[in-house]
Amino acid sequence: MENPQPFENTGHPRRWVILGVLVISLLVVVLDNTILNVALRTLSDPVHGLGASQGDLEWAINSYTLVFAGLLFTFGVLGDRLGRKRFLLLGLAMFGASSLLSAYAQSPGQLIGARALMGLGGAAIMPATLSIISNVFDPRERARAIGVWAGAVGLAVAIGPILGGLLLEHFWWGSVFLINVPVVLVGLVAAFVLVPESRDPRPSRIDIVGVLLSVVGLVALTYGVIDGGEHGFDRPLVWVSIVGGLAVLAAFVLYELRVEFPSLDVRLFKMPRFAAPVAVVGLTFFAAMGVMFFSSFYLQLVRDYSPLRTGVLFLPFAAAQLIFAPRSAAMVKRYGAKAVSAVGLLLTALALAAFVFIGAETPIWVLVVSFFVQGVGMANIMAPATESVMSSLPREKAGVGSAVSNTVRQIGGALGVAVLGSVLSGVYRDQIAPATDALPGPAQEAVSESISGAYAAAAQLGPAGQGVIDAANDAFVSAMHWAAGLSAIVAVIGILVVLRWMPGRAATHAHVQPEQTSTPELAATS
Repeated sequence: MENPQPFENTGHPRRWVILGVLVISLLVVVLDNTILNVALRTLSDPVHGLGASQGDLEWAINSYTLVFAGLLFTFGVLGDRLGRKRFLLLGLAMFGASSLLSAYAQSPGQLIGARALMGLGGAAIMPATLSIISNVFDPRERARAIGVWAGAVGLAVAIGPILGGLLLEHFWWGSVFLINVPVVLVGLVAAFVLVPESRDPRPSRIDIVGVLLSVVGLVALTYGVIDGGEHGFDRPLVWVSIVGGLAVLAAFVLYELRVEFPSLDVRLFKMPRFAAPVAVVGLTFFAAMGVMFFSSFYLQLVRDYSPLRTGVLFLPFAAAQLIFAPRSAAMVKRYGAKAVSAVGLLLTALALAAFVFIGAETPIWVLVVSFFVQGVGMANIMAPATESVMSSLPREKAGVGSAVSNTVRQIGGALGVAVLGSVLSGVYRDQIAPATDALPGPAQEAVSESISGAYAAAAQLGPAGQGVIDAANDAFVSAMHWAAGLSAIVAVIGILVVLRWMPGRAATHAHVQPEQTSTPELAATS
């Protein structure tokens, strides 16, 4: 009897070196978004930054996110059609050039525009890296390769805030964007030399109308929410923008139901097993990203911490992700997706609700514990949600499921920043109003706009400035409580969705698991 022949490895001979190049390519995207969190306070400073308003900062985040989410699926299709290596190189070049533009932006508007261009680059990079991994690795090694990829991204989430803090301690604010450029140059050279070109022999068609409708609708809706929070919801323009955005998004859904190759396959949402976990991912990031947005201001202004110390305080959240995300799959196998997701959302809701009780003098360990608990909770939401999404679809649609889930995650985060940021602005403006009556016109306007404006105005008011700072801190903490309470309610809604529609343990194991092509999504929580 002949000895059985070992399986031939069909992967590329340089596949592990290629994986290193792809990790470098994506690290720059993840690092940029996590670094930006600790730079918000500096960007709002009129002397050391750009004097950006809270609305400007929300747009600096969301201009990237909305473009990224709107084009992610389409750029994946274009990469399959025109060449994945070509799109990776194009995305890296665009990301590097727009990082340079961001670093030397002279106004908030220029920064917002440059960040949108960075979103274009990021949308080209992410799907290309995943497609190239699938192409150069043997199916039996692919899960391990994606695990390495995901771990590296998780590491970037952890070191991003600390790196941002170090840069801001020693250099000007533009350094948090300029740091991308040398990394991009290394990635470009390495990808050009080492990464092979590949294409899909049967690529999907491109849904140009769907992409335009989704981007226009989301931008209009987000503009209305952010502008209303900054200037009040009593103006017709705000409601025209919100209602118009919702109408365009409704038209987008109707159009996607009719086309053969949709940019977002909304038909999948007819399946509760698919729709419920995707909704949970969106709700989770809606709640979490809004809280991350105002946490930076709380730490750097109300608590007077340096950017570096602020970055270190974000570390427990990232550490919890790194520790518990790899173990969550075993928890799902033992207890089922419904139980693990519900517990994860409960932990997340408790951590977000803790902000309702945090004041200007609260011991900092309370905040550290809250960040860690939130990280543990979110680590145990993404794995079961992804497992449920993937197991609800046939193997050939796994990539579509991953793209839809990733898109909803980005949109949820963008709307969370917009909505919770608007709540923060509105409550702050109401609470600070009595303290601004006696101030001169320009100072009154600056103090009413945001806590950053209040600190800048206080510096010009002499002895009276301390009273303005105290009033601004009180108003901001009160506004933070309202925004945190709303975020916790959103997380509780997620729990109800899980308990009603997520599959239990028996249903989970009744399905054959397809290849886990979406694992990287677990770590990319920035």
